[in-house]
Amino acid sequence: MDLGLYIAATGMVAEQARQDQLSNDLANASTPGFKPDETPQHSFGEMLLANSQGGTAIGSVNTGVALGSTSTNLSASPIMQTGQPLDFAIQGSGFFAVQTAGGIRYTRDGQFSTSAQGTLTDAGGNPVLGQGGAAIKVGAGGNVAAGEIGVFELTAPAKQGENLYGGTVAGKGPGTVQQGSLEQSGVQAAKVMVDMITSMHTFQSGQQAIQAIGQTLQQASTRVGSITGS
Repeated sequence: MDLGLYIAATGMVAEQARQDQLSNDLANASTPGFKPDETPQHSFGEMLLANSQGGTAIGSVNTGVALGSTSTNLSASPIMQTGQPLDFAIQGSGFFAVQTAGGIRYTRDGQFSTSAQGTLTDAGGNPVLGQGGAAIKVGAGGNVAAGEIGVFELTAPAKQGENLYGGTVAGKGPGTVQQGSLEQSGVQAAKVMVDMITSMHTFQSGQQAIQAIGQTLQQASTRVGSITGS
C-alpha cells in the first residue's frame, strides 16, 4: 500500500473515533454527574529514509496515527442547587451505589425518585443503596435524609454505560452528600463543539489527501502504460 494512503487512512480512522467520543460527550452535556472520556492520539511510529544509492540518511517520516488508551476525566464538576428533596450531589470524591440486574453499579448522578414500592431509585429504576448495602426507604413526606445514602470509594472505576461505573470498593468515600443539589455534567459544550469542528476539518483533509494520491497514482499508471506501449 502507498505510505501516503496508509497515513491518511489511519488519521481518518482516529478522527472518526474522536468524533464518536465527542458526540457522546455533547449528548450528555446536561446529564448530572456525567464524566467525559479522553483518548490521546500519537504517531504510530517512524520510518527512516535513506538514499537508495549511497545509503546516506535523509531523515524519517511518520507511518500513521495511533489511538492511546481511553480514560475518563473524573474531576469533580460544579454543584447546582435544585431545591428538589430527592436530588443529591457528592461534594468530593466517591460514588453512589445502585442495585442493577447485572449487579451493583456506581454513579455520580444523584437525580433520584421514588419507586412504586417506596424505595429510592435512580433514573433507570435501580434501587439506591445505603452504606450497608440495603435499599433505602423514602419517608412518608417523600424525603430521605442525606446521611442514609451510601458513598463509596472505588479503585479503577470503569464506565459500564447508562452513566454507571463498575469497580472495586475501597471503603467509604470521603465525599459528603448534599441534598437538594446535583453535580453538573463535566462536559464543556462550547469546547466540545470547537473540538468537533476541528476534528471534522482534519478528517476532510485526510479525504482530500487520499483523493490527491489516488489521482496521482492513476496518472502514473496511465503514463507508464503509454510509455510501455509506444
